[in-house]
This record gives sequence, C-alpha cells and structure tokens, in this order.
Amino acid sequence: MYLGLDIGTSGVKAILIDAKQRIIASAISPLKVSRPKPGWSEQAPEDWWKACNAAVKAIAKQKPKAIAAVEGIGLSGQQHGATLLDKADKVLRPAILWNDARSFAECRDIEEREPRARKIAGNIPLAGFTAPKLVWVKKNEPRVFDKVAKVLLPKDYVRLRMTGEHASDMSDSSGTFWLDIARRAWSDELLAATDMSRDQMPKLYEGTEATGRLTVAVAKAWGMPKRPVVAGGGGDNPASACGIGAVKPGEAFASLGTSGVLFVSNERFMPNAARAVHAFCHAVPGAWHQMGVILSATASLEWLASLLKTPAPKLTSALGKTLSGPSPALFLPYLSGERTPVADAQIRGLVMGIGHETDAKILTHAVLDGVAFAFRDSLEALKAAGTD
Repeated sequence: MYLGLDIGTSGVKAILIDAKQRIIASAISPLKVSRPKPGWSEQAPEDWWKACNAAVKAIAKQKPKAIAAVEGIGLSGQQHGATLLDKADKVLRPAILWNDARSFAECRDIEEREPRARKIAGNIPLAGFTAPKLVWVKKNEPRVFDKVAKVLLPKDYVRLRMTGEHASDMSDSSGTFWLDIARRAWSDELLAATDMSRDQMPKLYEGTEATGRLTVAVAKAWGMPKRPVVAGGGGDNPASACGIGAVKPGEAFASLGTSGVLFVSNERFMPNAARAVHAFCHAVPGAWHQMGVILSATASLEWLASLLKTPAPKLTSALGKTLSGPSPALFLPYLSGERTPVADAQIRGLVMGIGHETDAKILTHAVLDGVAFAFRDSLEALKAAGTD
C-alpha cells in the first residue's frame, strides 16, 4: 500500500492506493488562508500538520488494515511558500504563500545585487517565489530574519514533522529562486543576493529518492507499523504531471484551478525568462519542465460570481453548450497581478467594451474568453522558448 499527501492551499488531500494504483480510500481536510493586508496571503504551518493528521486518520478509520500495510509515502504541495524556522525548528511567523504579492520591490533588489540572477536561475524573480519573501522579511521583520535557521517549503515542513529531516526535492526547490536549475543544485550567488546561505537550505533529493522514514511516534499515531519511506515528491504541478504520465519531452497538460497552468515536460533546461516562462526541474530525475502560469483562472469566474451574487455554475450554464465567436466585451484576468507573460505583481484586471446591452451572459463570456486568451499567451511564450 502507498499513501499520497498533497499539501494544498485550500486543504490537505490524502489518497491510499495499492500496488496496481487502484484507489482504496481518500480524504480531504480543509485549510483557510489569512489575508491580514491587501495583497498578503498567509497560513499557519501548524494548520498543515493538523490537517495532514486529520486526513490520514480519516483514511485509517475507513481502512485500518490497509493503512497498516503502507510501505511508502509520496508528498506534493503548493509551491514557493516561505516557512521560517529557528534552530529548534520552531515556526517564527506565519508562512508567506505563493499568491502573496508583497515582495514585488524585493525582486528588483535581488537583480540589482546579482545582475546574473536571471541567467543563473533561468527565471525572472517573481513576488510569488520564496527568495524575495526573505528579502522582505529582512527589511520589515529583522528580528525574525536574524533567527532564521532553515527555510522550508510547505510540503517539506510536513515532511519535517513526519520524519525529522530537513529535505526537499528538485522540482519544488526550483520555485525558490535559490536553485541553479540547470545544475540541480543550490546557487551560492543567488543565496548571497538575499543574505542567505546553504546552511539555511534543506538537503536536495530527486523526487523519486527516499528522504527518510516516519518517526516512531508518527508511525504509531497513524497506525503504520512498517514506518514507511517518505519519497522526495514534487511541487503540485510536477507531481500532477507524473500522475498523468507527462514525463517525456513534449508531453503537456493544462490545469484549471484557482490559478491556471500550461505545463510541458522537457529533456533539457529551456528557459525563457523574458516572457516569464517558469523553467524548472521536473519531479523525475534527468528531466526539466516549463510552465506558463496565470494567477486568476477559475478565480476570475468566482470573482464575477461574487460580484453578481450568482453561483458560477449558474452563470456558465446560461451560456449553453457552445459559444459563437468572442464576447463583445473584453476581460483581462489580472486580478492578482500576473506571471506569464508580463511578470507584474502590481498589474490589475480590466473590463472594457461594455454598453447598456451588457448583461451577465456577456460578462461571463468575456471572463471565459479572457482566461482562454491568457492560456494562449502562455502557449506563445512556451513556443518562443523552443517547445513544441
């Protein structure tokens, strides 16, 4: 038996499968996001651990014999989140999440201190990435910064609680802006540009490698006497790619969630920083991947649903099964800033071309078009990077 744990933004998802990948049981434990100021997005790491325990115990209640037979655990999760720990592994502040926009100015600071940053990382520093968050903490919370002994990504904090090990995988670490992605190793130059060091980073593993075993206490609490091996795992999108088999060059998928992703697997490192393509290590050894990322995909439709006080399914069902041509209104889905292709945390959305005849149908159609065209922007950016 094998257990998969996904540390998402909205919840922790657990799934139990057998050796033939048949689903035996699954459970979800919800999470909440804190937004103490405009543009901020935080979660308490302890909440991830509580939700993880709740999801695993829900499965154990359903299938106690099956959970006792678990031999391996895989981890995936939301990327980029900065979890700051002191020397005793105590959390210093709430984790700053992937969709937090406060550190946009710090991205410029990094490039001013290290002019080769884009070339080393193969990416544009973005407010969502981990490194700019630490520069912001140093500026605004210096006492916290001085105590930072380790920085972990969300799923890797859960790993620490599971195994006692400070470890991460290549794909998730690619989104920190501290990794030399071509070399699959921490970059001393990028770390120095944020006043960080290798000592503050977790040990790097490939996604398929073992990073440790469940501690005796956790294994007992979860009803797993075999103390399963915990694999390196991957960031949420690379892990999804593994799940559907997109691990060979040119294999791709589109993901429509709160954010939107156009993902393609590559046999080599193929950056296009100028168009804000994310060029990262894949979760499988010897492979890389590219992503076009838009920040407000279904979030755009949910915004309209909230504005019109109408559930999103009702808005879309009113359009019927087909759409004839584009909407007469135009919508830019930059509600939380945008990554591909503009790389601007401060840019905001737009609705134009509206008139007295504009109704809920026209606005809904415009929002769907806007998200589709944003995916097309990502497609063109990937093509410009040499990807078919």
